[in-house]
Amino acid sequence: MFLSSSVGALGVSLSLYILFRKWQFRQRAQGCSLPPSRPARFLLGHALEIPTENEARVFQQWAEELGSDIYYIDAAGTPIVVLNTIELANELFEGRSAIYSSRPGSIMMNDLMGWDWVMSNMPYGQSWRERRKLFQQHLHPSNRGIYEPYEQEQVNRLLARLLDDPQGFLTHARHVVGGLALTLGYGLNVKAHNDPHVEVATAATKAVTDAAVPGAFFVDFIPALRYVPEWFPGAGFQKKARIWKGMMEEMRDRPFEDVEAKIASGIPARPNFVSAAFDKLDPSKDVPHQRQVIRDTAGMIFAAASDTTTSVIQTFFLAMVCYPQVQRRAQEELDRVLGGRLPEVKDEPDLPYISAMVKEVLRWRPATPIGIPHLSTSDDIFKGYFIPKGTIVIPNVWAMLHNPEVYPNPDEFNPDRYLKDGAFDPLVRDPGTMAFGFGRRTCAGAHIAESMLFLTIASVLSAFSISKPVDENGKPVDVKPEYNRGIISRPVPFESFITPRSAEVARTIRNLQESDSA
Repeated sequence: MFLSSSVGALGVSLSLYILFRKWQFRQRAQGCSLPPSRPARFLLGHALEIPTENEARVFQQWAEELGSDIYYIDAAGTPIVVLNTIELANELFEGRSAIYSSRPGSIMMNDLMGWDWVMSNMPYGQSWRERRKLFQQHLHPSNRGIYEPYEQEQVNRLLARLLDDPQGFLTHARHVVGGLALTLGYGLNVKAHNDPHVEVATAATKAVTDAAVPGAFFVDFIPALRYVPEWFPGAGFQKKARIWKGMMEEMRDRPFEDVEAKIASGIPARPNFVSAAFDKLDPSKDVPHQRQVIRDTAGMIFAAASDTTTSVIQTFFLAMVCYPQVQRRAQEELDRVLGGRLPEVKDEPDLPYISAMVKEVLRWRPATPIGIPHLSTSDDIFKGYFIPKGTIVIPNVWAMLHNPEVYPNPDEFNPDRYLKDGAFDPLVRDPGTMAFGFGRRTCAGAHIAESMLFLTIASVLSAFSISKPVDENGKPVDVKPEYNRGIISRPVPFESFITPRSAEVARTIRNLQESDSA
């Protein structure tokens, strides 16, 4: 009886809350209408229709159905606006950055799972600025000497792992990225297999990217549900949040505490972000606060790289399986320019086709197909439409990067689309202007990611041939580009056949491996 009464009272309270929210919007609309929208239910609006897989493609289809590149979703009283073109995204996130630079306060992800410390999730304000400033002080694009040697080291290790275990290429991609993040952030080395830091980061970031999908958890639309106890019917999200929060804390705190202990005991460590930040710590100011900012910024380096860059490298392997002609063209350029040696970052200006491949990998299957949502911090009138304060604004990056007017035959992997007469065509939009975010919230580490992608792609294709797997009869097996759900998209595990291009390159990799372990 008590349980039945509690459920009924909760239902009435939630209904009144939703009605009040909608009444507020109408009062503030100043006679303007909301953007175009699909037919909605009385209370829930479109909450039950919001996709939890293939979100970007569904959002693109809705734009086509409505005949509008901007439209409105009512998620049980929570306003959502979806943008499907780069022009609209730039008008809001660049031209009106004072209003559209914040982030939604996800109850599930930030409050229950504890991810409110990550710079990409933070609202625009002092805490965000502190962490971004600290990152740029140490890892600015001009400080190439800090991160490029570590990139070279990790890529050399990737080549050795591919030589020893070619079938583990998807796992090796995680380790090369995790290795760079751990070394750069903390001065720690990654174990060759099943590194505990990398494994917990993989589990923790998978959980948070699943939780970040708009509509994945109803508590994000009806915040009062956060107070429902774990034992209450339908409150299974509370148990998930508790388990996932433990993963997050281990990922963020364990490597930080490891390097902090080394600093305290005077054990010499490789140059790294945490040590450098502690060297510049101001003892006259709030030391615990400064420590927290350092910890959070280092954790952001680890978390961001562990998922997005890993996804892009795995997509590169998938593209090479599906488009062998692109691989041959790339290897022709590498052989002609390098003459058989392995590439270095400094070779990038002489390898335009490889650089174009980096752009196409970012575009073809973007790691964040719907982008990280922004939040409006005041009421706004945009193109005659009313956008209420507190609106979640989603940039549909997939639609932007698969616009056939900008990228003809967008489903085809074609690096040539960026080149004209052997040089970059300035008339073709760089996918990085969309793949790495917008306005003030553009990814602070985009330059490191692109540099790492170039070196990885150039090195792997210099050393190895990647082809379709074969069946028991030795016949090639087709591989379809399939991706999982989540705000960060990863290829569904697939097979490939990876072999060294020559005995000489295999010896070169072995020599690199021996010098690395010496």
